[in-house]
Amino acid sequence: MPLAAAGGFIGLKVVNLLVAPQAFDVLTMLGFIILVGTVVNNAILIVYQTLNNMHNEGMGGLNAIIKSVETRIRPIFMSMMTTFFGMLPLVLAQGSGTELYRGVGSVLLGGLAISTVFTLFVIPSLLGIFIGHKKGEN
Repeated sequence: MPLAAAGGFIGLKVVNLLVAPQAFDVLTMLGFIILVGTVVNNAILIVYQTLNNMHNEGMGGLNAIIKSVETRIRPIFMSMMTTFFGMLPLVLAQGSGTELYRGVGSVLLGGLAISTVFTLFVIPSLLGIFIGHKKGEN
């Protein structure tokens, strides 16, 4: 979540610099709430599949994490790319009324892009640490 929030602020800053000035208004803040609901699903996919691999397939912790990332990376990227390219016109479109929703789009684009990339590295690493401590492994 912190990475998503940082990505949201980065996305807002990039839009301010490259597209058009965007105020930090109520709709932009709503973008952060939507972002939290969207981003958390990626981590849930990895954790759930890892636990499934450990309990149902009898895999060890590290192998279960590797296999879960291998099997869930495609759905994660598919959902991220459809959301990303669906929101892109919202941010880049010029015309009357577009400034109203540009903040929501920029927060979602930046937060989703940053958090997806880091989720694929941070969540498996943290999961490996916690599974290792749980099982008494290093």
